[in-house]
Amino acid sequence: MDKPEPNRTRDRELGMGRAITRRDFLNGIAVGAGSTLASAWLPGLTLAAETPAFPQDAPGYNPPALSGMRGSHPGSFEVAHELRDGKFWETAGKPVDTHEIYDLIVVGAGMSGLAAAYFYRKQAGPSARILILDNHDDFGGHAKRNEFRPGGRLLLANGGTVAIESPFPYSPEARGLLTELGIDPPALEKKGVDREVYHGLGASYFFDKETFGVDCLVAGVPGGPGSSPSSGTRAWPEFLAKTPLSADAQRDIARIQEERVDYMPGVAQAEKKARLSRMSYKDFLLNVVKVHPDVIPFYQTRTHGLYGIGIDAVPALDCWAINFPGFQGLDLDRVPSKGLTFTALGEVTPQERYHFHFPDGNASIARMLVRSLISGSIPGNTAEDIVTAKVEYSRLDRGDSPTRMRLSSTAVRVRHIGDPASAKEVEVIYGREKKAYSVRGRGVVMACWNMAIPYLCNELPGKQKEALHYGVKVPLVYTVVAIKNWTSFHKLGIRGASCPGMYHSSLNLDQSVNIGDYQCSHSPEEPILVRMLRTPCLPGLPARDQQRAGHYELLATPFEDFERSIRDQLERVLGAGGFDPARDINAITVNRWPHGYAYEYNPLWDPDWPPGQRPCDIARQRHGRITIANSDAAAAAYTDQAIDQGYRAVQELLS
Repeated sequence: MDKPEPNRTRDRELGMGRAITRRDFLNGIAVGAGSTLASAWLPGLTLAAETPAFPQDAPGYNPPALSGMRGSHPGSFEVAHELRDGKFWETAGKPVDTHEIYDLIVVGAGMSGLAAAYFYRKQAGPSARILILDNHDDFGGHAKRNEFRPGGRLLLANGGTVAIESPFPYSPEARGLLTELGIDPPALEKKGVDREVYHGLGASYFFDKETFGVDCLVAGVPGGPGSSPSSGTRAWPEFLAKTPLSADAQRDIARIQEERVDYMPGVAQAEKKARLSRMSYKDFLLNVVKVHPDVIPFYQTRTHGLYGIGIDAVPALDCWAINFPGFQGLDLDRVPSKGLTFTALGEVTPQERYHFHFPDGNASIARMLVRSLISGSIPGNTAEDIVTAKVEYSRLDRGDSPTRMRLSSTAVRVRHIGDPASAKEVEVIYGREKKAYSVRGRGVVMACWNMAIPYLCNELPGKQKEALHYGVKVPLVYTVVAIKNWTSFHKLGIRGASCPGMYHSSLNLDQSVNIGDYQCSHSPEEPILVRMLRTPCLPGLPARDQQRAGHYELLATPFEDFERSIRDQLERVLGAGGFDPARDINAITVNRWPHGYAYEYNPLWDPDWPPGQRPCDIARQRHGRITIANSDAAAAAYTDQAIDQGYRAVQELLS
């Protein structure tokens, strides 16, 4: 089907033609409004006498300040796709031998890769020679940083992973790493999270006309942030009466939210949990609670933030564990039990609870690791000063540093020099600036994502390759919009909105965090960042197939389409509060992750493997001097798990 032509009149109303901060990377080079570096990097232009060999060495290089399409940005994935399609070697030619030999080469500068380098140096000594390669223009993997400066004021957002907390307590190794870096999340939460900024602002739902028949914003979600004490059992009926939902849907949602009914009378608790683990939350609502089908669109995307898929593909037992409604009367004890996913199992495991993130998410952790690994790369020495510290990218790949980092460098081949059982070195070939280069290492940690590894390490056993291909990463979009003020939110009395039928399923004002010299927005008249979430999936299919469909969609969607949908959604949700997208938007950054977070095993779709026989267990096995470390290796997309896998991979190498 041909794509419909844009409505130009509507585009003008939305401000599609207005100048905003939009700086994109094209093949690793900054282009567009606000770029001051492109002239020094683009081929065919007059170059300065001492032009740096690579972009990261250029003065002023600062990828976090780029907006437009980020995450898996143009220039970060083309080499990998050419390798997958068998075209890379046709154009790259014979690799250039750098004659470099390292004690350790790390493929991937995400949390696992940086942690692996940290643990290796800690055990092997500060003089150990380490090279870190990454295909992106910045380090951190999914722990990316977005910088905005509306009116000259620094505002920060996470471009990917945001949360430090994990479903389970941190391991001694992961906790020890944070402690050595100076990160104490509970203490930082007490010190820096300002809970008064959004006082009086609550949660809301936006019902769109395409899904629900009319555009309608309804504030005051019972029990949501900023909500007033409920008026007995009438809280939900009163809220729902303001919505465009059918009478049947209103009745059944109120029943789900407020009533205590045992929908499995006479069934033992263990059997209740077993049944819930084998049905989706959607099936639970339709077939057990017996709600009207009009109820489903209201809940469909509520699981997107944790799972990247809707309630049609998430087990009902998981939804019970994460405190979804409808289970109040089943009287299930909150103890760990079989049938829960990693995330849900953690939710019923007691541990210290805190809710803190750095203003740039876990990018600050990545920055602290780089600061520890590469002397002079980032000034300061505390968790407070890292937030506003400036990275000296030109110092990341200096010959006088034992640890070096090479950005925009995509590994294309990793193989032992000789028999893997007895080889002393591993050759790593990477693509950079349309050329291939080779380096050697006495050990290699593959800290990229699992599915890419079989294309890079052809010598791996077939069973291991098959296991590496099993997990399908969750596609994600973290959109960040810098707006001139948040008076529209204030007038509407909302901090954010769930938008279950719209392109982005939610939008929210940024968490209010003050840390070091960084100050959040405190007044509705001040600039602020709005975070929006999209997890593209195809309801009705098995989870992995839904995620594959999301991969294709994200890579095929141009920035213009994202921008149009963002402007349209913000106007429709916030327009009654006076928001004008043509006037009030300063900048848009779309953090696109077609291959986002690690696949978490799901009892609806995956077998119950014997201990040690899960695909991730087989996939992460050491192969000679090559080990594997990433969140895929844990089948859990959490920071502590990524760190743990980095630790394990290093122990395997050093053993």
